[in-house]
Amino acid sequence: MKLLLKSGRVIDPSQDIDMVMDILIEDGKISRMEKDIFISETDSKDNMKIFDLRDRIVTPGLIDMHTHLREPGSEYKETVRTGSEAAVAGGFTSIACMANTDPVNDNRSVTEFIHKQARLAAMANVYPIAAVSKGQNGKILTEFGDLKDAGAVAFSDDGNPVTDSGLMRHALEYACSFDMPVISHCEDMGLSSGGLMNEGFISTQLGLPGIPGIAEDIMVIRDIRLAGFTKTHVHIAHVSTAGSVQAVREARSAGINVTAETAPHYFTLTDAALRGFSTNFKMYPPLRDSDDVEAVKEGLRDGTIDAIASDHAPHSSVEKDVEFEYAANGIIGLETSLPLSLKLVYDGILTINQLIEMMSVNPANILKIPRGSLKAGSDADITVIDMNKIWTVDTDKFRSKGRNCPFDGWELKGKAIMTIVGGDVRYADPEL
Repeated sequence: MKLLLKSGRVIDPSQDIDMVMDILIEDGKISRMEKDIFISETDSKDNMKIFDLRDRIVTPGLIDMHTHLREPGSEYKETVRTGSEAAVAGGFTSIACMANTDPVNDNRSVTEFIHKQARLAAMANVYPIAAVSKGQNGKILTEFGDLKDAGAVAFSDDGNPVTDSGLMRHALEYACSFDMPVISHCEDMGLSSGGLMNEGFISTQLGLPGIPGIAEDIMVIRDIRLAGFTKTHVHIAHVSTAGSVQAVREARSAGINVTAETAPHYFTLTDAALRGFSTNFKMYPPLRDSDDVEAVKEGLRDGTIDAIASDHAPHSSVEKDVEFEYAANGIIGLETSLPLSLKLVYDGILTINQLIEMMSVNPANILKIPRGSLKAGSDADITVIDMNKIWTVDTDKFRSKGRNCPFDGWELKGKAIMTIVGGDVRYADPEL
C-alpha cells in the first residue's frame, strides 16, 4: 500500500528543508518529496491512502535515545510491546532502551531477545543499549564487540555510575574502536548517597536529605576529561545542573568530543514541585532549582545540549504508592515528551527546526543509526505534529503500563497525531 502525505509543512533539518510539500511512500521507503505530486485515479482508488496534512508539520521520525522498557525481568512495569506502543503514541518512531533490566543486558542473548520482542511488537524501531560492565557492577567490562554484533548501538550503565575511572577510561577506548558511544550516568555516590531530592532551600524546608548538584557536576567533569585524554567520544545523560551545562560548553570550546542530552522535566519543573511530597516528582537526577532550569534552557538555546530524551522510567504502584523515602526514582515520559518540549518553541527558546533536530537528527547521529532524515530512499519513518492541538494529559489513556506521571491533568498544546514506521501507520489520532 502506498501512502501520499499531502500539503504538510515538511521540516527536515538533515536536508535544510522547511516548506509545504507532498511525500510519496512506496514499499516502506520515501519515494518522492515534491511541491505537488500528481497521482492517477487508479492509484488513488485502489492502491493508495491519501492524508491531507495541511496546517500540520511533517518531520523525520522522532527518536528517543534514553528510555527504559523493563523487559526482561520487570514486565509488570513495562514490556517492549507496551513501551513501543507508548512511543508511537508520543510520536517516536525509534527508541533506544537502557541496559538495567533483569538480567542486565550485558550479553548477546539479552540483546537478541530485546530485538526479537521488538519485531513481534511491530511498533517502533527498538535499539538496545548494552551495559558497560557485567551486571552493571562497575568491575569488568562487557564484550563490546559481541554486543555490537548482536545489535547494541551504545554502552551505558545508566542507573549506576561507572565509579572506577580506570574502567571508564578503558570503556571509552574500547567503544571508540567499535565507533560506538558510551552514555554516562554522572553521579558521585559519595555525595548523593541517602539523598531524596535536590539539596537546597526546599529540601531544608521539607526536612528531606538532599543531593547536591555537584554530585552530578564532578562526574561530568571527570568523564569529559577522560574523553579528552583518550581522544574519544562521551555522551552525558540527563543533564540537570548549571554546572554540568557549563562543563559541557567549556569542553566543546576546547575541542573535546562530548555530546549531551536533557529531559523535559529538567526544563519544565523545579524542586518546588516536591512540596506536596508526591512520589511522581521523585526521580534521578532530582528536580533542581530555578537557576538550574534556566541554565538547561540556555544550554538548549545555544546548542550546548544536543538532544532531548524522555528518560521514560515506568514503575508500578508497588514502587510509587509508598512513603516518599522508599519510593523508586523515575517518571514516564514517552507520551508527554514532545508536547512539553514544544513549549520551548512557544516560549521562543528554540525554533521548531531546532527542536526537530534535537529530537530526531542529533540522536540518530549520536547513536549512528540510519534514521533522522526524509531523504529519498530512506525508511519511511515520519512524525506528523499538530502544533495547535490542545489536550489534557490523562494517564488512564496512556499506552504505557506506567502511571507515574507528574503531568497528569495538565493541559498541553501540541501533539503527534500520526506516527509512520517503515511506511506503516502505527499511530493515528482519531481526528485524522
